[in-house]
Amino acid sequence: MANETHDKHRILVLATETCAYPGADNVGQIHAEYPANAYILRVPAPVIFPEKFYLDCFDKGISGIIVMSCGHECPYPKAYDRLAKRISEVHGLMKERNLSPDRLRLCAICTVCSKSFLKEIRRMNEVLAASA
Repeated sequence: MANETHDKHRILVLATETCAYPGADNVGQIHAEYPANAYILRVPAPVIFPEKFYLDCFDKGISGIIVMSCGHECPYPKAYDRLAKRISEVHGLMKERNLSPDRLRLCAICTVCSKSFLKEIRRMNEVLAASA
């Protein structure tokens, strides 16, 4: 059943190029595997995406979104605080559309956080499997 979940659910991972993307790359370097339903998009800073972006992703068939940021270590001043506020606003919009806010997660991933990266992908797949 886990493979069926992976086949029908698509997870978009927005990974910051300074922290989370190197963390995802580290997963490959240690030859760890993660489900093929996770699509990683390398971004300078996820705060650049407006609320509509997330809603459009869900409308176009993305099942879950994980925003992997640098957390408070972000090189852009106040970007993480603005991002956290934006994600909270999107959660409210998701509730209005009867979408579970659990389908959008914000987490901090460092350059060597391969276990945390894998845990977040696994956790999102569990959320999506439970909602199926």
